[in-house]
Amino acid sequence: MTAQSQKHWTGDVADLLRVRPGFILADVDPRSTPGYVQNKKHAVDDLASGAMQLDEYQERLFAQSRVDATDASVLLVLQAMDSAGKGGIVRHVVGSVDPQGVQLTAFKKPTPEELEHDFLWRIEKRVPEPGFIGVFDRSHYEDVLIGRVRNLAEPAEIERRYDAINAFEKSLVDSGTRVVKVMLNISPEEQKARLGERLERPDKYWKYNPGDVDERMLWDDYMSAYQVVFERTSTEHAPWFVVPADRKWYARLAVQHLLLEALEDIDPRWPAATFDVEAEKARLAAS
Repeated sequence: MTAQSQKHWTGDVADLLRVRPGFILADVDPRSTPGYVQNKKHAVDDLASGAMQLDEYQERLFAQSRVDATDASVLLVLQAMDSAGKGGIVRHVVGSVDPQGVQLTAFKKPTPEELEHDFLWRIEKRVPEPGFIGVFDRSHYEDVLIGRVRNLAEPAEIERRYDAINAFEKSLVDSGTRVVKVMLNISPEEQKARLGERLERPDKYWKYNPGDVDERMLWDDYMSAYQVVFERTSTEHAPWFVVPADRKWYARLAVQHLLLEALEDIDPRWPAATFDVEAEKARLAAS
């Protein structure tokens, strides 16, 4: 539990949102706020408080990696249906820290070169370096979500990928990366409202993609594909967290806490001086 910004929570965020055996995605209410007992106004204040903590942890992690050669890093994997709020998480949560310590990758449709390699080839090239917070806006899970729903690969290949993902993430964790996998769970009704808003506002036209409506027509198929993902890839070393996302303020606060808990687990420390501090003070005073 994080010290300052947990004051309005009734339980541990990771424990409340973690996918465990027997989890059913359809049982999650996208408008719910598990464990948070206050409203949007308090959430804004708590997010600001948590941002200060997150910024300090990130700077400690970065500083430690530059002096003590730690292997520790954090990888935030964001998956969701369109308009669920991935961009808002990047701006309002990850954006509260020094961008020099963040490695953000928004994975798009694979290029011809990428398609010549195994699906994890392009992913492995973007894992965070020690001392960094990495963010995947979409990820290797597209290859078992869209791949499954759109029949972009043979069923046997999709099955192989689940095991390949588990092995890949285990190797990340073993090398010092905390993997935080988040599915932002938006309802089809809320998504429809958000897409409609984009069509009513000229400043939002650029965010609208006609293909989003095509994907909405396959909503049930995508939910089934996510259910399989959770059953096959929510592991002890890299569990999934399903975050209700109809209320943007709750989703941002919850993801911030998941990142804070990952960083608290690392417990990065300010590196000790590698020089005589008092001697340097004297030299500086005399200069």
